[in-house]
Amino acid sequence: MTLIGRYLAREIVGAIVFVLAAFLALFTFFDFVNELDDIGRGGYRVQHALAFVTLNVPGHVYELMPIAALIGTIFALAQFASHSEYTAMRAAGLSRRRALVSITSVGALIALATVLFGELLTPPAERLAQQIRLGAMGGTIGAQFRSGVWIKDTLKDAQGTVKRLRFVNAAEVMPDTSMRAVRVYEFDPEFRLVEILNADSASFRPPSAWRMRSVQRTVFEPMRVADSTVALAAHRTQLAEHDWSSELTPEILGVLTLVPERMSAWSLFRYVQHLRENQQRADRYEIALWKKVFYPVAVIVMMALALPFAYLQSRAGGIGYKVFAGIMLGVAFHFLNGLFSHLGLLNTWPAWLAAGVPSAIALVMAMGMLAWVDRAR
Repeated sequence: MTLIGRYLAREIVGAIVFVLAAFLALFTFFDFVNELDDIGRGGYRVQHALAFVTLNVPGHVYELMPIAALIGTIFALAQFASHSEYTAMRAAGLSRRRALVSITSVGALIALATVLFGELLTPPAERLAQQIRLGAMGGTIGAQFRSGVWIKDTLKDAQGTVKRLRFVNAAEVMPDTSMRAVRVYEFDPEFRLVEILNADSASFRPPSAWRMRSVQRTVFEPMRVADSTVALAAHRTQLAEHDWSSELTPEILGVLTLVPERMSAWSLFRYVQHLRENQQRADRYEIALWKKVFYPVAVIVMMALALPFAYLQSRAGGIGYKVFAGIMLGVAFHFLNGLFSHLGLLNTWPAWLAAGVPSAIALVMAMGMLAWVDRAR
């Protein structure tokens, strides 16, 4: 990297970190104010609220990175323009193409940091935050109906042939993903009821079994009565413990504690596969998965969108105007992301299209603005 490239990178990264820190301070304050209403519920205290808010910081870093990259890059480039530094750089041979390459190189590093926060830090931190909050309050997760959580599961043999169809009901899913008051209804491929399991509790035992306790097991077997009518005979047994094999894992149950946008790409991929195998709609999670793919690219696109501001000559209040324009562009991109996600769900668009259109629009704007300032010089 050239001397000018290193100078650009240092100033841009410094500005991005500054803007990101300011946003994080603001969002963390709002999060803490929002938690004040819950302090005192159950065992929830100030220390729990502080831990909850702190563990939400990685998620905010991931969400705010494209906007912080845009505003920080605009701020740094506007500073260059106001001090005539960018004019000197252009006189020294910094072409528009080289400037774009330098900013893209910095953007790639920022995008890599975004991936690390989104994949490695945010999901476990968010899950731990929910566990601390719900554990202190004595609450549970995932009560989607008054009867609790319902999950569909499929048991297949080694050849992939469906052996059993299962519908799992848990009255409560605890923060550690153990289940309370569990009922499992098993059907054969022809949807004939085969077995019912009722258990007081269930906890996961790797690699693919749940240890059920205080189990009542009812098995239904066909039998012929005197008039040749086929009936079902029920055999009920009581078990202190029972190991139930299933593809259902704590990671899948963990989806109940996280919004899709804060899950890792791998968890989203596995959950989408689980939904498809059980013939359930996975549109929302597919869009979230594709947004994970495009989000790091969006960081680079946002920084490219900031480059034309360096070519606008500074006037009185020029820096403030450019930063305000950057904030508006960042807000517009954020709303476009949400808008196309909802439009994709409503209109059943391909997930990659719903997730990729906002970044494509921003890229077209960046290239168009660069072309315009190049002609205006």
